Amino acid sequence: LFVSYHIGRALGLSNHLSMLVACGNSICGNSAIAATAPVIEAQSDDVAASISFTAVLGVLFVFVLPMLHAGLGLSATQYGIFSGLTVYAVPQVLAATAPAGTLAVQVGTLVKLIRVLMLGPVIFGLAVIGGRARETKLPIAQVVPWFIIGFIAMMAACSFDLIPDVARAPIKTTSSFLTILAMAALGLSVDIRNVLHVGGRVVIAALLSLTFLCALSGVVLVVLAQGN
Repeated sequence: LFVSYHIGRALGLSNHLSMLVACGNSICGNSAIAATAPVIEAQSDDVAASISFTAVLGVLFVFVLPMLHAGLGLSATQYGIFSGLTVYAVPQVLAATAPAGTLAVQVGTLVKLIRVLMLGPVIFGLAVIGGRARETKLPIAQVVPWFIIGFIAMMAACSFDLIPDVARAPIKTTSSFLTILAMAALGLSVDIRNVLHVGGRVVIAALLSLTFLCALSGVVLVVLAQGN
């Protein structure tokens, strides 16, 4: 987040646009941008530009990642960790890790949700830094990602064999359908006109931030490999 923000500032982006791009890249894409915007009082044009480009870049990255998995020979666990650390949105993590198998999906989703948990503290920190901790009124559902509670509940139910075997297949089918639906919903949030009007500096800032995130994730994989 810190590095992504300063990349934007170094490229001449405004304070607000730099923060929106940084939060989108570092936490959870469009959801983080939408939650951050009212706290920092960002302009609607900045919000539209950052959301549109982040969504497009995230989808493109989902197509690239499986090639990386095949080319580098990463294990399912390593690929899941890398995907969870780099991909923007939870549905995109599911789509990116699916070709690598169930273990990659599970690991990637868990790592991604840990990143999503940072949304609340970041929003609160920005409000405090901006001197608007008491003035900014946000719905609690916008700051606290409630879907994580459902994830933890289902993970516990599965781990303790609370889900009957007969129900597992229908649940997996439903999960796949809802994942496709979520990806379609992300597409509905993109206005291609906003993407076309995004300045070159925003594009460069987002790409450099993503490159740094990938490099940092690679370092994490190396450290974990050495630890084992």
